[in-house]
Amino acid sequence: MRTWMMAALAVWALFAAAPAAVGQEAGKPLTIVVGYPPGGSSDRVARLVADRLKDKLRTSVIVENKTGAGGRIAAQYLRNAHEDVARSTLMLANPAVMVVAPLVYAQPGYDAARDFQPVSLVSSYHFALAVSASSPIHDVAALRKWVKENPKQFTVGVPATGSLPHFFALMFGQQIGQQPEVVGYRGSAPLTSELIGGILPQAIDTLDTLLPQHQGGKIRILAISADRRDPALPDVPTFRESGIDLSADGWNAFFASSAMPKEQAARLGKEIEAVMREPALQQAIRAVNLAPVVSDAAETARRLQAYRQQWEPPVRASGFTATQ
Repeated sequence: MRTWMMAALAVWALFAAAPAAVGQEAGKPLTIVVGYPPGGSSDRVARLVADRLKDKLRTSVIVENKTGAGGRIAAQYLRNAHEDVARSTLMLANPAVMVVAPLVYAQPGYDAARDFQPVSLVSSYHFALAVSASSPIHDVAALRKWVKENPKQFTVGVPATGSLPHFFALMFGQQIGQQPEVVGYRGSAPLTSELIGGILPQAIDTLDTLLPQHQGGKIRILAISADRRDPALPDVPTFRESGIDLSADGWNAFFASSAMPKEQAARLGKEIEAVMREPALQQAIRAVNLAPVVSDAAETARRLQAYRQQWEPPVRASGFTATQ
């Protein structure tokens, strides 16, 4: 009888512990790697989610910044991680890493479709076309007129070559019938600085990056890539309202290594989905000029596939390739 009771208790304990084990190994910290520096929007989103997730999982959630190569260093790190590390690590990544890099780099250092699995999409953002506050151009119609009269001077700055703003600039040029000279900068900071100073005539970057400068009167946003106007910019039209048939967005999503059991990744996706429903967390993400998104692993996978189908044709049509 005693032996039977001990065996029964052992089985009961195993099942009682199962939910925690599926979500994250009991007592083992969860690490989130971010491919961008501390203080940026991706880093801030990761830390906001991590702060709520630690209570949900009842374990430590640590954010590590693996910066460099436009976010690819973090992806390479997770792809090459030992199985024990890979099973307790998530990566917060964006389309530059998961969609564009595999199309423009012959050897990005990972296979986005094979080496990773979607867990949860948590935020989205749009792109904006801007000029200096001192520019005589006040809307897209005026810019189109200026480009028609000065086609060889049509230059658009973007935060990096091979970035989504780069390809969005090419799509914009196609729409107005004149391809711009796209100038890639080493990040948004120097791009914004030269735009404010009037050295750069036009720029396309993420809305969350350009919005504070627009609100401060240092630059002028002409249009945004959303389907509807942004509440923070009620007077700024969308591209479609401006007669340009363009809309596009970007996102931040959590991915796991393919070495992580699918049940564990799905469980983590559900836990992240749950914390993303919290009004306080949604408000905190909006405070960094991003839109919160509630999504589990299955929905994230569906949206990732749709995004690849949207962006692969224009990226390949551009003929752009990168070497490092």
